[in-house]
Amino acid sequence: MLDTLHRIVSAVNKAPDLQKALSVLVNAVKEAIASDVCSIYLVDDASRSNVLMATVGLHVKAVGKVRLPMGRGLVGLVAERAEPVNVADAPAHPRYVRITDTGETRYRGFLGVPIIQNRRVLGVLVVRQVEMREFQDEEVTFLFTLAAQLAGAITHARASGELDALTTGTESINRFLAGQGGNAGVAIGTAVVSYRQSDLQSVPDRKVDDPDAECVRFQRAVAQVGEDLRRLQARLGEQLPTEDQALFDALLLMLESETLLLQTEEAIQAGLWAPAALRDTIATHAQIFDEMDDRYLRERGSDVRDLGRRILTHLEHDQPLPAEYPQKTILVGEEISAMQMAEVPPDSLAGVVSAKGSNSSHAAILARAMGVPAVMGVAEMPVSRMQGRELVVDGYRGRVYVDPAPTVRSEYERLQAEERALGAEVEEMRGLPSETTDGHIIPLHLNTGLVNEMHAEEQAEAAGVGLYRTEVPFMVRDRFPGETSQFNNYQRVLSAFAPRPVTLRTLDVGGDKELPYFPVTEQNPFLGWRGVRISLQHPEIFLTQVRAMLKADIGLGNLQIMLPMISSVGEVDELQLLIQRAHDELLEEGHAVSMPRVGVMIEVPSAVYQAEELARRVDFISIGTNDLTQYLLAVDRNNPRVADLYDELHPAVLRALRMIVDAAAQFNRPVSVCGELAGNPLATILLVGLGVDTLSMSVGSLLRVKWVVRSISRMRARQLLSVALRMEDAAQVRRLMEASLDELGLGGLIRPGK
Repeated sequence: MLDTLHRIVSAVNKAPDLQKALSVLVNAVKEAIASDVCSIYLVDDASRSNVLMATVGLHVKAVGKVRLPMGRGLVGLVAERAEPVNVADAPAHPRYVRITDTGETRYRGFLGVPIIQNRRVLGVLVVRQVEMREFQDEEVTFLFTLAAQLAGAITHARASGELDALTTGTESINRFLAGQGGNAGVAIGTAVVSYRQSDLQSVPDRKVDDPDAECVRFQRAVAQVGEDLRRLQARLGEQLPTEDQALFDALLLMLESETLLLQTEEAIQAGLWAPAALRDTIATHAQIFDEMDDRYLRERGSDVRDLGRRILTHLEHDQPLPAEYPQKTILVGEEISAMQMAEVPPDSLAGVVSAKGSNSSHAAILARAMGVPAVMGVAEMPVSRMQGRELVVDGYRGRVYVDPAPTVRSEYERLQAEERALGAEVEEMRGLPSETTDGHIIPLHLNTGLVNEMHAEEQAEAAGVGLYRTEVPFMVRDRFPGETSQFNNYQRVLSAFAPRPVTLRTLDVGGDKELPYFPVTEQNPFLGWRGVRISLQHPEIFLTQVRAMLKADIGLGNLQIMLPMISSVGEVDELQLLIQRAHDELLEEGHAVSMPRVGVMIEVPSAVYQAEELARRVDFISIGTNDLTQYLLAVDRNNPRVADLYDELHPAVLRALRMIVDAAAQFNRPVSVCGELAGNPLATILLVGLGVDTLSMSVGSLLRVKWVVRSISRMRARQLLSVALRMEDAAQVRRLMEASLDELGLGGLIRPGK
């Protein structure tokens, strides 16, 4: 049944809407397991009933009308238990309910499996048989697998309001798509879909003003692909056997197919731009092959998709106009990157919504640095259909409203007004010292990699730079930057903040930070070749970078070098030898360099347990709470499926921080926190209580954190820390800190309307 399963899943996933997906499924299942009936009931929360939404074998007129109250009948039993019910003689079962409207009274065999998403029963998939029959185990698991596939489509339909329209005939006006708050705030604006180049699946819908010109552009791209294929065929003609040469002939025939060309051009004439019209045509043609029984013919579906990607590549290179961004752009995508965000004019970017990622992914971090509301991990969002639609982005609660009702829009406009009022209060912190009510100074530093885009008043507000991400200049190039290029960049940032300290982190790539010209493909990149592991295996890259840093510091003296992703003391010893080597070489060359302060970034559990040994070797310690939390909790911070398990206020994280601070204190080494925890007002009191010397954060968090620092004494902070350390889960800690901020009159920093 595996091939059958794949075909059904493919057809369901490609269905344009939920009703079509349900229809495809019931027909395919009935045929696959030779049952007499297949039906789907969906849960309607409003009426607290299971509604018959699709069937083959029962009376079609009963669809949408037959409703079983919660807990009634065998369907209710399946939903109640959230497990299969397999009965050979259904009418004999004590929970059986006789329903004449469906025509099911003559059926005896019954199998129902729950449709579950995130531990919630969304509906029941049922098959029936005229004769007495207990279905086989493989048939039960077959239905289970299909039910799991259907769950995603139902969840999306529920969130978008489509399910309400199907079950009640009216669309809910208050439905929202759920994700994770990536950055607090509210944004109301127009969606602009950002998609990966040459990826047909992610191409968004867009309208075109001149269909004729767009058709010409499409025809030109098709002709260019034809030339490419003929050139490849000629070049490889003597090397390929005859049967493989025939593949090129087949692709050229597909390319010249009237149905492919005409179908695409018809969609363009109807108003779609060429890439979206091509996307739909290719999907239709590929599905025909996907549904064929013959394995060889089924594989031709991939050839069709490859052809589509080739045409799309030429269309992208022939794009007539750059993307236009409305005044209030909400950037939407499957997985928003820093580069995609940078392409939007700063004055136009109002919000960010990403289908993938979490509140600690780099897109969320950049959103916080830019002060832009963001929602991450909106897995149910149909990205390609978002272009041009009005969105409300609630970064506090991780919600996105599509085409919001007037009442929803007006409520969020009110919250925006409250935000502006709160912002005015926060601005009053500008220029004031960051000190507790009992006079203890907590310097606030910046995390940045984009100093050129920072306003002078923002630079002036910070006591220094606690984390300068040197990988940003590496990521925007097509090759490794040379020593001179790096020198110019580092000298700019060191000069901008002198005499305040600037901590330059050595190259930290790998994980979710890739260099296009230095690809690292690994099964588990976060546990792989990254950070100083690359530096040690490529000392030439490390030495070039350190030389540029040391030269840039001449005459300034505010450089600090930080080593990331340290997991053992041996790594520190080797890297310090390389730094000393670069220093000695530059002295020999006549440069008046001096040895800077060198520190480590603790973000790996092994480093927590060797914090004393590390503190003995270095001048300072910085804690990267983003990765440290991810490794301590074994939670991929970019995976929305487990995003709710990632919490920097987890007691285990707080206890690890205490261990590091205590170890550093033995050698009088200052400790900084430079992860996102440092910019979270909920955590500020706890970090002050721990005795952290410096907090380093994005510019958008600096004044808010200063407000918290100036509102509490160190003694009170230690008392609250003591309570938090005795708690057993992150939710308890979060409630404690929320109550503490409310008590200080600062609840509005974390929640709207407070």
